[in-house]
Amino acid sequence: MAKENHEINPQVINLIAKGTRINGDIISDGDIRIDGELNGNLETKGRLVLGASGRIEGEIRCKSCEISGSHNGNLYITELLSLKVTANVTGNIVTGKLSIEPGAYFAGACTLGAEGDNR
Repeated sequence: MAKENHEINPQVINLIAKGTRINGDIISDGDIRIDGELNGNLETKGRLVLGASGRIEGEIRCKSCEISGSHNGNLYITELLSLKVTANVTGNIVTGKLSIEPGAYFAGACTLGAEGDNR
């Protein structure tokens, strides 16, 4: 009889594909890539990648984040937040480090060097 392994694999990446819409909150221990739409809050202990076609309406809390799509809501990033050229972000940011490419749009207040998970 085979033994089942129920340990969490930190290498697992959760994917929300383009054309997928989720209404509700997401909580995860692993990395997440969103190319679809999320209407709700997102919290992960890993990394979030919001693709160019991705869209999130809600609060984001994670370790690190790369945004190429659209986000409306507050961001609490423990380490690095990277806004790519196609990013469109509206909301307040609390992050350890911030990188903004020329052409990215950001409207809101930003607190740098603070622990990203402060409430």
